[in-house]
Amino acid sequence: MLRQRHESRQRAIEAVAEPIVQPAGWYPAAKRWSDVTIASILLIVLSPLLALVAVLIKLDTRGPVFFAQERVGARRRTDADGAVDWEIKPFSMLKFRSMVANADQSLHESHIRAFVSGTLDLEDEETTIKLHDDPRITRVGKWIRRTSVDELPQLINVVKGEMSLVGPRPVPLYEVEGYQPRHYERLHAIPGITGMWQVEGRGQVTFEEMVGMDIWYVRNASFWLDLKIIAQTIPAVLRGEGAA
Repeated sequence: MLRQRHESRQRAIEAVAEPIVQPAGWYPAAKRWSDVTIASILLIVLSPLLALVAVLIKLDTRGPVFFAQERVGARRRTDADGAVDWEIKPFSMLKFRSMVANADQSLHESHIRAFVSGTLDLEDEETTIKLHDDPRITRVGKWIRRTSVDELPQLINVVKGEMSLVGPRPVPLYEVEGYQPRHYERLHAIPGITGMWQVEGRGQVTFEEMVGMDIWYVRNASFWLDLKIIAQTIPAVLRGEGAA
C-alpha cells in the first residue's frame, strides 16, 4: 500500500515536466457515448434510491432536496486544423443537500484556500481535503456523505455533458482563484464524478500532488484507464472515501 502510494505521488510530481499530449482518435467520442449510456441506466436503476433519499432529506430538515454549487468545468474544442483546445466553462454541479439550508460557505472556503496554499496540516491523519466535523451537516447528510450517495445527482450533469464519469474533480471558483499558471492544465479535461486522486491519493495528498495526479490523467487518458479508475472507485466508496 505504501509503495503504491509513493509511486502515485512520484508519477504526479514527474507529470508537470512532461509535454502536453491530448487524447485523440476514437476515445473522446467513445467516452461521451459510454458516459451518457451508463449515467442514463444508473439514473433509471437507482431512481427508487434517489426518491428515498429525497424524502429523507425533506423529513430531516427544511430546505431544498438538491444543492447546486458553481464549479469550474471545461469544454473540448477542435479547430479546422484538428488542434484541441479547452474552454473553461463554469457550471452548476448538483448534489443531494447534506447541510442545513443556506449554510455559510466561508468555513469550506477557508479550508480549501489553506489546502491550495499548502498551510493545511496534512501530517495529521485526521486532516484531509474533505472538511471533517462540519457543524453544518445534517443527520441524513452524514449518512449520504459517508456512502457518497450525495454525489448521485451528478449523473444528471454527466447526461447534460457538463461532467464525465471519470475526470479531474470539478473545483469551486474560490479554489481556482489560488491557482498558479502551471495548475490550469488539470482543467484540460471534462471534470468527473471520480478520478485519479480520489482512488490513489486517498485524501492524504498535498495540493501539488493532487494537481500532478490530475495532470497525469489528462495526458494519459484512455478508455481502459477510465475503466480501471471506475473499478478502483467501488472499494474507495465502500471505505467511505467519497468525492469532495
